[in-house]
Amino acid sequence: MDYDYVSYALRAKENYSPRFLALNPQGLVPALERDDGTVLTQSLAIIEWLDETHPGPALLPPDADGRARVRALSYMIACEVHPLNNLRVLNHLADRFGADEAGQKAWFTHWVTTTFEPLEAMLAGDPATGPLCHGDTPGMADICLYAQVWNNRRFAIDTARWPTISAIFERLDAIDAFRKAAPPNQPDAA
Repeated sequence: MDYDYVSYALRAKENYSPRFLALNPQGLVPALERDDGTVLTQSLAIIEWLDETHPGPALLPPDADGRARVRALSYMIACEVHPLNNLRVLNHLADRFGADEAGQKAWFTHWVTTTFEPLEAMLAGDPATGPLCHGDTPGMADICLYAQVWNNRRFAIDTARWPTISAIFERLDAIDAFRKAAPPNQPDAA
């Protein structure tokens, strides 16, 4: 699928510019503007739209049980870790409660650990886990996991204590499409 990547530097608050707010009044990334002007927001909604409208490669398994499992793994990351550790929450902790960098790291680490411990157990203990989160084809859960592990690196969280998660991340990082999407390879990574 062809696309144009437009970056909005979150630390510079470009996501609150009039231009971006016209796309997404919530001021959150990502936003996907289609050729017809329709704007889709929220990562998981965009991923599922892509899966439904561009079915190859599939981002969700073909069976209902597999889809439920992949959604559960994805939601653990996207709904339980990420919202508590995104930049606007960390900024609020600093502005409202005076949390310094150490306090923000403690907050961030707590919520990653609270979810990564059971996520590791679920991935390690389920035969549906293959080289990746669900079998050997990258999907929605892998997208969420890959992004979160990169996010963890901001606070130097070592994923070695979660060997299945670490191994899946390394396999994903070897896939060209994932590597190209990694934060260091984005124009606004500085």
